[in-house]
Amino acid sequence: MEDLKGKMKELSAEEKADLDQARITADEETVGTKKLFIESYGCAMNFADSEVVTSILRDEGYSTTSKEYEASLILLNTCSIRDNAEQKVRKRLALINARNKGRKGVKVGVLGCMAERLKTQLLEEEKIVDMVVGPDAYRDLPNLIKEVEGGQKAVNVFLSREETYADITPVRLGSNGVTAFVSIMRGCDNMCSFCVVPYTRGRERSRSASTIVAEAQDLFDKGYREVTLLGQNVDSYKWKNEAGEIETNFAQLLALVADINPLLRVRFSTSHPKDITDEVLHTIKKYENVCNYIHLPAQSGSNRILELMNRTYTREWYINRIDKIREILGEDCGISHDMIAGFCTETEEDHQETLSLMDYVKYDYGYMYYYSERPGTPAAKKFEDDVTLEIKKKRLDDIIQKQRGHALERNNLSIGTIKKVLIEGVSKRSDDFLQGRTDDNKMVIIPKDKHKKGDYVQVKITECTSATLKGIALAEELA
Repeated sequence: MEDLKGKMKELSAEEKADLDQARITADEETVGTKKLFIESYGCAMNFADSEVVTSILRDEGYSTTSKEYEASLILLNTCSIRDNAEQKVRKRLALINARNKGRKGVKVGVLGCMAERLKTQLLEEEKIVDMVVGPDAYRDLPNLIKEVEGGQKAVNVFLSREETYADITPVRLGSNGVTAFVSIMRGCDNMCSFCVVPYTRGRERSRSASTIVAEAQDLFDKGYREVTLLGQNVDSYKWKNEAGEIETNFAQLLALVADINPLLRVRFSTSHPKDITDEVLHTIKKYENVCNYIHLPAQSGSNRILELMNRTYTREWYINRIDKIREILGEDCGISHDMIAGFCTETEEDHQETLSLMDYVKYDYGYMYYYSERPGTPAAKKFEDDVTLEIKKKRLDDIIQKQRGHALERNNLSIGTIKKVLIEGVSKRSDDFLQGRTDDNKMVIIPKDKHKKGDYVQVKITECTSATLKGIALAEELA
């Protein structure tokens, strides 16, 4: 079964509306195996976890399918960051149960953050799943499946202080054969007042640098040309020796992965403004294959709101980090953000400070949401969710429109320049075009010609939108 190559595809526009870009497993060309269907929601960490789950279940004789009705095991890997995501998953579970009613032997499970948070409701009150499995319990899946097959409901949401799945080789479900995720750590020690992650994914722990480098080396040897190092807060990565001394920090890890081969691009996500260091920035500058792009969530531009959010930095600190990025890496460095509109007690003045921060930075891209209270978080316990939905939506629209303007402004700066683009595959809009990314994370569309996935191509940028660059290739594959 070693030659099986799992793939994922995105749902149609209608299917994925408001579903946080759910991904489902695609068909594997195998016979005589049990069929597994996984639908994954939320962050890149969840998609990477689904690759670990598939690897574990492959050893139990499962292969993946894109057809829910073919599967004997249906798993939803869930997100609890926003209430909308949870409600959509509940609707999906109700639909799955209705569609599969009467099919013998079909089992349904919920994985991930929502599983840990809502285990009682899902199993005992709503009775819409057969098993609930938290992010640190995936090794126990074979035993839990046996319990379910024996007629029992099964649950394991134990949060571990050690589990990193470092010894499990993920099945590259979302693979285009060019780019891949590599998890370098799990959990989070930052207690942002709005966030459920510390409660659903547990305390922070890092993988050994040697296992990360080995996984990245294996990917390169198999033809991959880009890895994204994943963590809730990559800048706090630290691998300690037996004496408890820090042996490898994040800047050093970046260098180790970059040294695998100059043709292997290295990205990372997510950085925390309080932890990103000048050492990391200088490492990015030193290595041409460490991408000139940083995702640096701000959440708000107001010091008062940042304090209520327990972000542990100020607007001034954040601007200092932005200034240092520009100083060391230059104006071309891509910077993206997270912003939350309408947090508890947010005033119009607070909102204007967020917009003015955006004007200062001029982000290339952003992930923007209005505040969704999560039960059990410090914010839910301490503060009243007192900003009306109407105001939240209006302020979110202000942020989105501001970001679109800045993105277009930033993309316009690329017109007439030459960019090194890693081709990731065929354009979603036309088979006559290819799409790839620059090292500052901008999507580029070029005519297909003789180029193919995995090629590095020099591209002259000729036009743009707020989301995409378009250009013409100037050379064949580059070393």
